Amino acid sequence: MSVTFNRSRSYFLASSILFLSACGPQAPVEQLPRLVHAVLIADASEFAARSFPGRARAGQEVNRSFRVSGPLIELPVNVGDKVAEGALLARIDPQDFATRLRTLEGQLEREVANQQRASADLQRIENVLREDPGATSQAAVDRVRQLSASANAAVQSLQATVENARDQLSYTNLKAPFAGVVVETYAENFETVLARQPILRLLDPTSIEMVIQIPESLIALAPYVEEISVTFDALPDVDIPATIKEIGREATRATRTYPVTLVMGQPDGAEILPGMAGRADISSRLPESAPQVGIEIPLTAVFAGTEQGTNYVWVIDPVDGTLSRREVVLGRISPFGVIISQGLATGETVVTKGVHTLSEGEVVRLFDGSQVRSS
Repeated sequence: MSVTFNRSRSYFLASSILFLSACGPQAPVEQLPRLVHAVLIADASEFAARSFPGRARAGQEVNRSFRVSGPLIELPVNVGDKVAEGALLARIDPQDFATRLRTLEGQLEREVANQQRASADLQRIENVLREDPGATSQAAVDRVRQLSASANAAVQSLQATVENARDQLSYTNLKAPFAGVVVETYAENFETVLARQPILRLLDPTSIEMVIQIPESLIALAPYVEEISVTFDALPDVDIPATIKEIGREATRATRTYPVTLVMGQPDGAEILPGMAGRADISSRLPESAPQVGIEIPLTAVFAGTEQGTNYVWVIDPVDGTLSRREVVLGRISPFGVIISQGLATGETVVTKGVHTLSEGEVVRLFDGSQVRSS
């Protein structure tokens, strides 16, 4: 029994020593700097180039169709043909239209003769009434005057009909409204076509347009664009200068973007074809008088001081990551946050979230590692 007790006590003492050793002082665990969200502030008076995708289209393009119906008798162009302004593209058989015009012109001649006769009769009876009032009556004069007015109206009406028939005859010739290239045909020669039925598609590739979609938060900057450079995927080494042709005034319901049409010329030594995909790099700078000028940061980066009317931000030291409180002067609210009119400089890094839990001199690290997200 004695041996058993001694062994049990020895085991208990050894276990106690190990337990006490485990509960003794430990090496301190190194605390990592707190993670913070931050942003590299930028000057709102100068905006870096932004890229917007788009697709090329001809500066002028149109589907040509006749304004009258009839059988085609000429279709002298094919896909790929270049045509001059005013060149004949297609022709409808003009015989029926020419016959109708000649008929109406004959009727007009007869009506003109009737008009002249009625006018002469009116002049004669008015002279009689004036020189010998008893030889005729005012009622007779009024009847002749009415006949003359009716003849004048008939001539005017028929003149309009003849003019319309003349136009109808001219519509049998389909001509090019501008110099361009035929890119598609929709009818065959000797086929009977209807009015407003597309016959062919014509475009002018000498000037190229591109429509890009600008977010509603940036559309106000369109008047301040300084430079636009367009690059197409098929010609990645060719930069083409462009200008704004028109700006849409209504945002799309789906994407809340505004269509902006750019226009550019064909570059030397290359040809941009309609349908080519590319991108537009746009640089803009606000004038000094613009209300957006200043440093722009998120609203969540600003916190109030103890004194009324004071506002601060946390600025991160780029060398050791320590925080320093910086008093700032707030400007107007912007589409992306708030404009800082005093207190910050371009290139500084500011904490944007959790600002109320930080302290002066605290070491922090960026939430996304070593990368600073630029505004």
